[in-house]
Amino acid sequence: MTLFRHGTETNDVIKKKIRIFAILAVISFLCLWMRVWYLQILKWQYLTGLSENNRVRMVTLPANRGMIKDRNGETLVSIRPSFNLYLTPEDVDDLDSSLDKLSQKISFDREKLKKEMARSKSFTEVLIKGDILREEVAFVEENNMSLPGIHIKAEPLRNYVFNNLASHTLGYLGEISKASLESQNDPSYKQGDFVGKNGLENIYEPVLRGEKGYKEVEVDVSGRELKALRKLPPESGNNLILTLDVRIQQELEKIMAGKMDQNMTGSVVLMKVQTGEIIAMTSSPSYDPNKFAAGITPGSWNTLVADEWHPLQNRAIHGQYPPGSTYKIITALAGLEEGVIKPDTSIFCPGHFKLGRGFYRCWKKNGHGLVNLHDALVESCDVYFYTIGHRLGIDTIAKYAKRFGLGSLTHLGLDQEKRGLVPTTQWKLLNKKEPWLLGETISASIGQGYNLVTPIQQVSMMAAVANGGILLKPYLVKRIEEPGGRIQKEFFPNIVNQVRIDPDNLEQVRKALRDVVNGPRGTGKGSRLKNIIVSGKTGTAQVVRMKSNEELEKEEDIPVKYRDHAWFVAFAPYEKPEIAVAIIIEHGGHGGSIAAPIARKVFKKYFELYPHSPASSGQSS
Repeated sequence: MTLFRHGTETNDVIKKKIRIFAILAVISFLCLWMRVWYLQILKWQYLTGLSENNRVRMVTLPANRGMIKDRNGETLVSIRPSFNLYLTPEDVDDLDSSLDKLSQKISFDREKLKKEMARSKSFTEVLIKGDILREEVAFVEENNMSLPGIHIKAEPLRNYVFNNLASHTLGYLGEISKASLESQNDPSYKQGDFVGKNGLENIYEPVLRGEKGYKEVEVDVSGRELKALRKLPPESGNNLILTLDVRIQQELEKIMAGKMDQNMTGSVVLMKVQTGEIIAMTSSPSYDPNKFAAGITPGSWNTLVADEWHPLQNRAIHGQYPPGSTYKIITALAGLEEGVIKPDTSIFCPGHFKLGRGFYRCWKKNGHGLVNLHDALVESCDVYFYTIGHRLGIDTIAKYAKRFGLGSLTHLGLDQEKRGLVPTTQWKLLNKKEPWLLGETISASIGQGYNLVTPIQQVSMMAAVANGGILLKPYLVKRIEEPGGRIQKEFFPNIVNQVRIDPDNLEQVRKALRDVVNGPRGTGKGSRLKNIIVSGKTGTAQVVRMKSNEELEKEEDIPVKYRDHAWFVAFAPYEKPEIAVAIIIEHGGHGGSIAAPIARKVFKKYFELYPHSPASSGQSS
């Protein structure tokens, strides 16, 4: 009886458990069915999109940046293929493990990479390292199965064919900054893009950059590309054809490299006097913009910035220097035009000029004796121009300096050009809160004191003296061409000012400049050529105030940073001018011995390439 009751209870428990399990199973299947219904019926469109986005990716195709060529079609800047290493965060299983493996063969900035990843979306590619070596490419390809989400893309890279040649003019590329990205209302730019940061690369960024392309690709679970589905090819940027001649530019760079070996920095600008075309322009020392093309390292950037020679500075437009005796051209023209002197006006130079208690010495200790305008320019007599300046006054001198473009931007078309300074009485009151002193006019009349000019202003001024008083806007770009060669835009000479000057007065100064180079007592004889008559003016610009005659030191005893700058400005040929040059050698000493010989080499090279022909003078070559 007991056994029967126990068996009955056991069966009841089992049945109860079965019912519970059956109910749980029904509920489970009901939940599963409801979930399937929710996913398949309610959310199918959304989930289909997510699935498609996970399988299909939109990949940006970079555009080929436009080329930059010289006036004769020689390529200065092109593109070359490079291999860039990318990471897609969403596709990486174990980031640290993958990066550890990658770092066995490839060096990269891990902290910078993680910061970029934090700012980017999970499906956005992040650059690990640009322009990797072929050995590094092979390592990634061999280990691609153990490096999910890490892949290589072949992309165009900016290539500066002649390395540091004309680097300050051409400029360089750099990764777009976050601030620029936010300020530019242009959705085609994104983080990681490289844009023009300096020089023509920056100024003509919209012209050179081209239009990106896109393609849809199918990827596997690890993010590896399987096949392309659709493609919109990129459009190449337009090309720039410059006024530069690479052959003359190379000659300039070679000359200035030699000066750099002597710890001399400076700039040379060569310009056509009838058009304003810049044939060559250099600033020494220079830098290699190829170092920026794939992204410069912080260490390399800091080295450039901290370099005591300031290689990133474009001295042709950023360097502001006292013009020294080259300014005597302006003072002479002002004196003639205002009638305070005539060509035959003679002034006695005893070696010094006195004004009150002020004592202003001539560079020639014992003086030049009795000199007229021609002799004063040829021999660069300071006392003669002290006297003219005293008679004219600072505001009258400034008026003529400004007519020839000094103290104003030339609008050459490069970044952050400096305007220099032509001082006046009003300027000093506004900026120094002090009245102008008569003694300051004496210094200003020979290009010292507050006067500051740039090499590009100096060559423009000299071109105007050469061509009869036409102040031209200097320019670097001859035309813009589409990739197929069709001209999109062409640039022509632009007259800034027709200087009102008596042709006879201008010719008196021009004759004196001719004899500065070709006369027996000229200070610029170092620029003399055999078959071409060069006309020019030397200048020695003080860096620190001169000492009195009794305290003068030998030049070799003066620290380099305190030595005078050496100037030479010139044009050639004298009869039918074609080309003008401005040369500044920082802390080089005397313009006649240091800068003038550079002009001779530059002119010689130019006329070898463009033989002087009176019938063609003044035409663009």
